[in-house]
Amino acid sequence: MGKEVLMPKLGLTMTKGRIVQWKKREGERVQEGEDLVVIETEKITTTIKAPISGILLKIYAKEGEEVLVGQIIAYIGEVGEIPPTPPSQITPQQAIEVAQKTEETKKVEIRATPRARRLAKEKGIDLSKIKGTGPGGMITEDDVLRELEFIEKKAKFTLTGLRVKEVIPMSPMRQEISRRMTQSLQTMAQVTLSMEVNASALVKLRDELERKTNVKITYTDILVKIVSMLLKNHPYLNATLEGDEIKIIDEINIGIAVALNQGLIVPVIKNADTKSIVDISKEAHELANKARENKLTPDEVTGGTFTISNLGMYNIDSFTPIINPPQTAILGVGRIKKSPVVINDTISLGYTMWLSLTFDHRVMDGHVAANFLRELAEVIEDEDKLRKFVNL
Repeated sequence: MGKEVLMPKLGLTMTKGRIVQWKKREGERVQEGEDLVVIETEKITTTIKAPISGILLKIYAKEGEEVLVGQIIAYIGEVGEIPPTPPSQITPQQAIEVAQKTEETKKVEIRATPRARRLAKEKGIDLSKIKGTGPGGMITEDDVLRELEFIEKKAKFTLTGLRVKEVIPMSPMRQEISRRMTQSLQTMAQVTLSMEVNASALVKLRDELERKTNVKITYTDILVKIVSMLLKNHPYLNATLEGDEIKIIDEINIGIAVALNQGLIVPVIKNADTKSIVDISKEAHELANKARENKLTPDEVTGGTFTISNLGMYNIDSFTPIINPPQTAILGVGRIKKSPVVINDTISLGYTMWLSLTFDHRVMDGHVAANFLRELAEVIEDEDKLRKFVNL
């Protein structure tokens, strides 16, 4: 017996996916577990495997088409088997009949000259949106030309009348970032606390770690380890708000924001508090590479409980990060730079950095977030505490 291939739900917020590429054509044999189709969601591009072995009897969704989660996109069976006709989909002949009926209905409802209809069809203009100026409200060719001119002018200028140089459609990822960030700011009472810290010990420790482990260690790797350990004593920063209930998460999964050409993605290091600094570094490096190559799996971008966003490599000193829903906090990290530092009333040359913690004021008060940030700063500034946290 054959099997329907459905658009999978690859995340809690996923509602639809776009078909990027079919790896097999209709009529070809596929093996269970073999690459079948590449789909793009708001977060990732991933390959779906064939659920069974058989003949790809029918492809219902073409490349470039967006499909709702749970909708059939293909059918795999055996020779002689008849693929089903999904309730939500119709045959090409049915589609032609519907289109013809619709067009006939429009001709009755919409009065337009033959030249106007021909021009509207050529340019893809909906006559129902045009107000006719001819006798009895008849739509004329001039009416269609005015509509076409308006559409072209609208594309060349913004709503404020500024001339547009280029129109760039938002990618699915950019749309999802826009939606989630807007949702984050609209649904949370976000407050940001910032603190400048002495990073001299952190710089020294990073250099020592690289020498001892022969592994490329980043400052973000070290911060992932420190933050994951501190969160054990600051549960409200590792929580989520559902209705009127604050739910403290048992796992500590740290998301690391990775910049891509088309947007931003946050792969997650699961159970970071149980992993060594070397393991964290290797996993973070692997996840970042997979992110840039569009090879992340759904599991690698879900389940985060706290996020770290580091813009130091872009020479940013300080910024206000936006919480990644449904988390309750995010840490922004600025660049580390040489600066005068004061130690025991003595000024010397060292390194400083800015940390910015954004938290959801619905879940916690300012002093709760401030205590976390203060303890984080104390660990970073104290070489002995740093060594203890990274097991050196």
